[in-house]
This record gives sequence, C-alpha cells and structure tokens, in this order.
Amino acid sequence: MKAQILEAIKKYQTIIIHRHVRPDPDAYGSQGGLAEILKESYPGKNIYTVGQEERSLHYLRRLDTVPDEAFAGALVIVCDTANAERICDGRYRRGEMLVKIDHHPNEDPYGDLQWVDTTASSTSEMIYELYLSSKEEGLRMNDEAARLLYAGIVGDTGRFLYPSTTNKTFAYAGELIHYDFSRTELYNSMYELPADVVKLNGYVLQNFEMHESGVASVMMKQELLKRYSVIPSEASLLVSELGNVSGIKAWVFFIEEEDQIRVRLRSKGPVINGVARKYNGGGHPLAAGASIHSWEQVGQVLFDLIEACKE
Repeated sequence: MKAQILEAIKKYQTIIIHRHVRPDPDAYGSQGGLAEILKESYPGKNIYTVGQEERSLHYLRRLDTVPDEAFAGALVIVCDTANAERICDGRYRRGEMLVKIDHHPNEDPYGDLQWVDTTASSTSEMIYELYLSSKEEGLRMNDEAARLLYAGIVGDTGRFLYPSTTNKTFAYAGELIHYDFSRTELYNSMYELPADVVKLNGYVLQNFEMHESGVASVMMKQELLKRYSVIPSEASLLVSELGNVSGIKAWVFFIEEEDQIRVRLRSKGPVINGVARKYNGGGHPLAAGASIHSWEQVGQVLFDLIEACKE
C-alpha cells in the first residue's frame, strides 16, 4: 500500500492534505510532516495543508487558504481521520483521487487507497515509515518535517507512556531527534498551559466524581468555562489529568460547546471506544471521543462506561 500511495503522489501535480476536526498534535504532525516531506521531495508540485486552524496548535503549523478550483484533478490525502464525517473541510470530495492514512480502527473504509495500521502509535509514525520505505524512490526528509512528526508521536503516545508505544516508536523517535529542531522548545509549546487552564485543572482535581467500577467523571458547563475564561478546546487539554488517580479504571469529561457536549473518554485498561461509537464517536480502545446534545444523556453514557469497566 505504501508503494501505491507513492505512485499516486508521483502522478499528481497538486496534492491537498486534510486531517480531522478538532485536531491534536498527531493530526497536525502527520498532515504537516507529510506536506514538508513532499515539498522537499517534489519542489515543482503544489502541496497544500487545509482545514480550520486550531489556535492552540499554531506553534506547529499555519494552514493554507486554497480556492475551490485547486481541488479539480488533485490528489487528496486525509491523515489521522477514522471517519469521513470527521474530515475537516468537506471539499476533500472534490479531488480526483482520495487516500486515507490512519491508525484508528478502519470502521469507515473511505477513499480509493487506504493505509490503516492500528498497531502504529500515531499517524505521524506511519508518515515516517512511508518516508523510510520510499527514500530510495526519492522521498526526502527535512528538519521541519522531523519536528512535526516527532511532535505527533510525542502527543499521541503521551510522551511515550501509553501502551501504543512500541520498540519501533522509540526507534523512529530516536532517528527524528537527530534533525535540527529544539525538543525543549517543542515540549514547552506542547505542555505549558495558560494560567486560567491551570486554575481550571485545580477545579477538576477537587471536583471530579467517583462512580462504581472505578469510573470517574467531570462535567464542564459553559458557565464554568466562562468563570475560568477557558474555551472548550483548552479544557480538553486536561482530559489526561485523572490518569494518576489511584483506583480509577476509566474516566470521562463532558465539555459543553455551543451546539453540543463533547464526551472525552480515557481508560487504563477497559476498552471504551465501543461506548464512544454508541454516541456518534469512536477512537482507540483506551482513548476515544463522542458527542451528546443534552445533559440528560450524561447518565446513560456513565452507565455504558461502568458496564464497559465491569466487562
């Protein structure tokens, strides 16, 4: 499949790279890392990265403004996006050929070519593997691509702490750090939090609720977020904070946005992406997300999560 993707890349003059809505470092890292590799390898091609920008990830990359007509006859590559409905920028349908590169379960096999590897720690890891398998065919790495791919790997492995981290993950990261970028500066950008978010974290640690079977929950309504001057995407940065609490098997953050309530699920062992799928979501076995549209649904989500932990 990597060879077929490379042949498609060679064939097309214009390549437009997408990723999922509400991006994380792996979404930006894989999208931007691939773009930088292709720009370095094929300076005569038109390579674009598109989607709604996420303010908290500006340190990684700023995205391109692309007119509709650019999609005509273009190769479109979507990184780190399991379901077509979560692709950021619906114009991906306008391209001539569509490629999916992802490490989530392939429950929505969209695209003309699909490279899905659920054993990979991140899609950024897969992009580096694409480079390794194709460098004799002309793919070239540069410092910026290495920085972005390293950030994606670090982000999706929780600084190499999550079970998805493998020997291959460490090997690839060890190769990427030989390129010229500052890991200290990158880590600071990834993990420093605004003072308001740190204060909200204090609220989380004091007010999370413990339920049966080792399930914990946090509810963040709009009035709470406004009290701390925090936007929903910033509040989502705190979802891993309960992982250090003894006795917790799985936990969920309910974060109210303008038109929905985001459901952020995490686990230390029980498989919880099945719970996410029941609420129009999905993700990894131990990290998933979904959406609900009323606070009355919270009880049902908690019930399903408790049942998953019992299993």
